[in-house]
Amino acid sequence: MLGFLSARQAGLEDPLRLRRAESTRRSHPDVHKYSVETVQWYPHDTGMFTSSSFDKTLKVWDTNTLQIADVFNFEETVYSHHMSPVATKHCLVAVGTRGPKVQLCDLKSGSCSHILQGHRQEILAVSWSPRYEYILATASADSRAKLWDVRRASGCLITLDQHNGKKSQAAESANTAHNGKVNGLCFTSDGLHLLTVGTDNRMRLWNSSNGENTLVNYGKVYNDSRKGLKFTVSSGCSSEFVFVPYGSTIAVYTIYSGEQITMLKGHYKSVDCCVFQSNFQELYSGSRDCNILAWVPSLCESVPDDDDETSTRSQLNPAFEDAWSSSDEEG
Repeated sequence: MLGFLSARQAGLEDPLRLRRAESTRRSHPDVHKYSVETVQWYPHDTGMFTSSSFDKTLKVWDTNTLQIADVFNFEETVYSHHMSPVATKHCLVAVGTRGPKVQLCDLKSGSCSHILQGHRQEILAVSWSPRYEYILATASADSRAKLWDVRRASGCLITLDQHNGKKSQAAESANTAHNGKVNGLCFTSDGLHLLTVGTDNRMRLWNSSNGENTLVNYGKVYNDSRKGLKFTVSSGCSSEFVFVPYGSTIAVYTIYSGEQITMLKGHYKSVDCCVFQSNFQELYSGSRDCNILAWVPSLCESVPDDDDETSTRSQLNPAFEDAWSSSDEEG
């Protein structure tokens, strides 16, 4: 059977082969007026995508014509939005703004259907569960991260507590996920766990069913972003990784052990976002250097030569080898 691959075997070791996808410069009559914070394909059809911006708008685009199909206007700056990847019974877009309320916009009706209240400061990140279509996670500058069931009147299911409810901790940090702003969150590919990052330079892994802090130690995870930090996780790998923008680099950690595998270097300025494409096992990153880079696992890797300790030889990355064996070979 397919074995458990190390980071080197999975082709995640620096340097990776990378290719410049394209410059992010563009000109269009309906372009956003200020910084675009989030862009997302409609999960069920590539004929539509959405974008949100500091210009206080969420725009729905027709891919075929590159014309705006709809616009949602808000009173506050928009930091983040997200559509559920698994929803079949609703078309809600969760939107986080400079205000403390999470807004849910219905693509079918073209209006904001309802509001989730519970945070005290701006909403810096939102993410729907990839497992349950009505479960939403939110992160705020109030040091809190919450899980919601949008069908419930009260809404909030769990407020994540970094101390797991221990009374001995200081009262001011009770029911907080981080000792600073929580400005990023991401579910694991199976939806069973949730990762959060905060301006306290920490990343935490939570059980998404009961909100328990799993206490995995990732060490210092540098984070000085004043807005949302968009990080991502792998999918379809035999080892599961999390990719976190870290200045002008991208830090790669194993999700469940907390081990830092490598730092991906290629950008010249701060990396603002990254996303993993499972079909091609590629990572895409966007930076303030106005470039998008695609990180591709190497087909071959360098290994020490057994006959000469000072030289290396190239061998096929085991991630691309046929890992199946017959019962005769095993016996």
